[in-house]
Amino acid sequence: MIINSITKSVAKINGLSRAAGWRGLSSASGPRVCVVGGGPAGFYTAQQLLKARQDTLVDIYERLPVPFGLVRFGVAPDHPEVKNVINTFTQTAHHERCSFHGNVNVGKDVSVEELRQAYHAVVLSNGAEANRPMGIPGENLSGVFAAKDFVGWYNGIPANKELCPDLSCETAVILGQGNVALDVARILLSPLEMLKTTDITQHALNALAGSGIRRVLIVGRRGPLQIACTIKELRELGNLPNSRAEMLLGDFEGIEETLKDLPRPRKRLTELLMKAVNGGDNKAEKSWSFRFCRSPVEVLAGADGKRAAGIRLALNNLEGSGENARAVPTHQLEDVNCGLIISSIGYKSIPIDPAVPFDHRRSVVPNDMGRVHDTPGLYCSGWVKRGPTGVIATTMNDSFDTARVILQDMETGQLDLSIKKPGAQAISSLLQTRGVRTVLFSEWEKINTEEERRGKPHGKPREKLLDVEEMLQIAWS
Repeated sequence: MIINSITKSVAKINGLSRAAGWRGLSSASGPRVCVVGGGPAGFYTAQQLLKARQDTLVDIYERLPVPFGLVRFGVAPDHPEVKNVINTFTQTAHHERCSFHGNVNVGKDVSVEELRQAYHAVVLSNGAEANRPMGIPGENLSGVFAAKDFVGWYNGIPANKELCPDLSCETAVILGQGNVALDVARILLSPLEMLKTTDITQHALNALAGSGIRRVLIVGRRGPLQIACTIKELRELGNLPNSRAEMLLGDFEGIEETLKDLPRPRKRLTELLMKAVNGGDNKAEKSWSFRFCRSPVEVLAGADGKRAAGIRLALNNLEGSGENARAVPTHQLEDVNCGLIISSIGYKSIPIDPAVPFDHRRSVVPNDMGRVHDTPGLYCSGWVKRGPTGVIATTMNDSFDTARVILQDMETGQLDLSIKKPGAQAISSLLQTRGVRTVLFSEWEKINTEEERRGKPHGKPREKLLDVEEMLQIAWS
C-alpha cells in the first residue's frame, strides 16, 4: 500500500525538484538518506555522510520551522561561543547534496515506515523532548517547573513562551547538579547588564529585571565527589558579580584528604568547589550554594494549597565511593522554604512512531552501535540513541559513529543500493496532499534575517520569534 502511494507520488512531481528543495538532484542516483531531527545529532550525522561518500543525498526533516535544536534552544544565552557551531551546520545545509525540510512532524505528518520506503536509510536524531518527572507529591503545584521548560522559556522555545514563572520569591531551589542546573542558577543570579546583549528572550529579560530571587540552592542526592557539572560551568558560577557561595562546611569533611587520589578532571573540579567553600565576597547581595546528599520527597504547598512554598528533602547516606557511590535516603528530613522549584533531573526521549522499537525503561531507541534493533535500514544518533547525556562534542562523536555504521552497511550490501529510492520527491508530494508545507533552509534564512533585525536596536544578536505561525508567515513571504 505504502509502496503504491510512494510510486504515485513520484509521478505527480516531475519538474518540481528545485521548488521542493532538491537542488536539481531529483534524478541523481546514489544512496538516499533521511535524517529525522535538525539538531546537532542530525546535522553531524549528515555532515559525515556527505563528506565520506560523494554520491550520497541527505534530507533533514525537522518538526519546527527553524533548525539547530538544542544549539538554538538549549545552550545558555551567555554562551554565544558554543553556538558558533551553527556556522558549520549552515555549511552542511547549503551543501548541494543536502536539503532541509522544516515544519514536518515525523510520526504525525508522515510515518517512519513511509520514510523507510522512500529512502535507503532513515536516521532518527529527534533528541529528548520530554521531562523526567520527580515522582513526588506536590510536583504539579504552581511554582514548580522542569528545567527543560524553564530553559525553553528564556531560550525561545515556542511551546514554552507562556510559562510566566513567578520570580518574586527570595529563594529558588534547583534539583540536580549538572550543567543545566548551573545554567539556570547563573541566569537567575546574573546581573541584568550581562544578559541584555545576549539572545535571551525579551519576556525573560523583563521578568528577570523584576526578580526578587537573592538565594539559589542547588540540590543533589550524592556528595561533592559525584557532582555532575563541568569545571567551566562551576567556574562561571563562582565568578558571578555580586554573588557569593554559601556552602555547608559539614558537606566537605574529609574531602581535602581524598584530593591526591582523584583522577585529574575530578580533582580540578573538587579543588574549585573547595575554593568556593573557603572564599567569597561577604558584601554580595546574592548567594548560591550546593546542598549535597539530599533527595526531594515532597513539594510543600502554601496556605492556598495551590502554590509551592517549600520542599521537603530526605538526607542521604552514601554507600560505596567515587563515581559508583549510591545515595540511600535516611529517615531524617529537612524542609526548605522557597517559592520557585526547578527540577533538573534529566530529559527523556519519547516514542516517535508506533512502528519504531522503543525501550520505555531507558527512554531510548534500542540499538546496536546506531542500528535500530530488528528494523533494517533504520538507525539512530544522539540522545535518542544513548540517552540525554554529554555535551555537543559528545553528540558529534556519537553521530559520526552512526554515520560510519551506515557507510559500512552501504559498502557491505546490508543496505541494498541497487533499488532506486525516490527520497524527498515522494515525501514532499505526500506532505503536499496532506496539506503540509515545508520550510526550506533558504526560507529559514528569512526568519534568521528578521530575528537579527529585531535584535539590532537592543544590541542583541537576535530577538527570537516565539510564534510558529509568525515564523511560517515570514518564511513564505
